[in-house]
Amino acid sequence: MGYASTTPLINTALEANCLTVEFNRPDALNALRPEMLSEAARLVEQASDDPEVKVIVLRGAGRAFSAGVDLKVLQGIKPEGGIIGNVFDEPAARLAAAIRDSNVPVIARAVGACFTGALEVALHCDFVYTTDTTKFGDTHTKFGLRPTWGMSQTLSRAVGQRRARELSFTARIFTGAQAFEWGVANASFETPEALDKALAATCAQIAGNSAEAVAAMKDLYRLAETEQGIRPSLAGETASNYEISDTDERLSAF
Repeated sequence: MGYASTTPLINTALEANCLTVEFNRPDALNALRPEMLSEAARLVEQASDDPEVKVIVLRGAGRAFSAGVDLKVLQGIKPEGGIIGNVFDEPAARLAAAIRDSNVPVIARAVGACFTGALEVALHCDFVYTTDTTKFGDTHTKFGLRPTWGMSQTLSRAVGQRRARELSFTARIFTGAQAFEWGVANASFETPEALDKALAATCAQIAGNSAEAVAAMKDLYRLAETEQGIRPSLAGETASNYEISDTDERLSAF
């Protein structure tokens, strides 16, 4: 089964039963565009039922995972109640569902920068590997936005309610070392090279196990999360209307 990308903004590679899906806008720190999210979702969906794929790695080209949503795409769009709208929300929801519903584990390789929308994507992955100096942050409040991709659920599950609230209310930047200490990341390494060595070993371990048992375990964890309040539709963050009046001003200052 081939995994040629339909857009140059996504690179793919399949080696040793590991499918790599790579955001490919290195000059823009892989700032996310809707077509990147849609194509990543399509590839993850395709790989879910491919017996040749035992694990998926989501990463960014160059020196960053992703700086988050490309705010230039939002020019001319007036967010209502701090929501950026379906231009991003629909493909993001598809990617989140593809990652969660996949029969194979999805690992985020988060190096360099992992902000806001990119952090939400990474938190939907089964686990995260990072480096000590990688910069993370939830900057929704900085730009007068509110999350619609699951941040209030996934971040709090990772780090606990109190720390999640602090990180979201302040839009504070934190490091990969802190991400590991607090539970955002499973492991943090001094260098990307050390990360890649460990990541390859983890992928090999997963690939060497029963694919059916791994799929069953993933389904059971997904079921446990759903019963405890994480919904694939992430509807809980769009059910209420909020008056946020300074979004345009804050985005224009970016």
